[in-house]
Amino acid sequence: MQHLLLLHGAIGSSAQLKELQSKLSGSFTVHLFDFPGHGGKPLPNNFSIAEFADSVAAFLQQEQLSAVDVFGYSMGGYVALYLAKHHPALVNNIATLATKFEWNEAIAAKEVKMLQADVIEQKLPSFAETLQQRHAPQDWKKVLHKTAEMLLQMGKDNPLKLDYHNIQHQTLIMLGDKDKMVSLEETEAVSKALSNAEFKLLTDTPHPIEQVNTTILAELLTSFFKRS
Repeated sequence: MQHLLLLHGAIGSSAQLKELQSKLSGSFTVHLFDFPGHGGKPLPNNFSIAEFADSVAAFLQQEQLSAVDVFGYSMGGYVALYLAKHHPALVNNIATLATKFEWNEAIAAKEVKMLQADVIEQKLPSFAETLQQRHAPQDWKKVLHKTAEMLLQMGKDNPLKLDYHNIQHQTLIMLGDKDKMVSLEETEAVSKALSNAEFKLLTDTPHPIEQVNTTILAELLTSFFKRS
């Protein structure tokens, strides 16, 4: 059975992808993975896309997996493409959903405003509780702080550097039509810049993974990975 790795988004964890894992498990051997500093893992000194990709590479090598299919949600999609660029032999085909590709200082500054722990505690206490539980025993506020620092650095120096033509893997780039964080323009631009990519717009789909129809997503992923 094909091996499929699912990668979560920023300030997220693999637990958010368990429902999707369940719906894919009849067609694939599905692996979940938490990036360093997420889902209770210790916070690394180097909190970056490169560190996350290296940690995935180490996991795949530890599990003796190569040419594995990868689905990445949001930041997970960015990591998947970075992994394909720097560790091409480890990756077979890639699918992404709701991944933000365009980064500059203004965009990063805007995104960081949504990562203020004190504001989240005051205005979104239930979300603060969710983050606390998601990253325990680590301090969720430190996860947010580290993520904010990473995004600001990405705004100064985009890790993929728009060098998509060197990624030769078959890729499915997906975006929800109600995504307020990721634009259609940046997503279509990346799908065209990649050598072997196709674009799919999901109807009635916002950015949060919890609001994505996992049945439809699982069907799209199964169809793509089985024919690629």
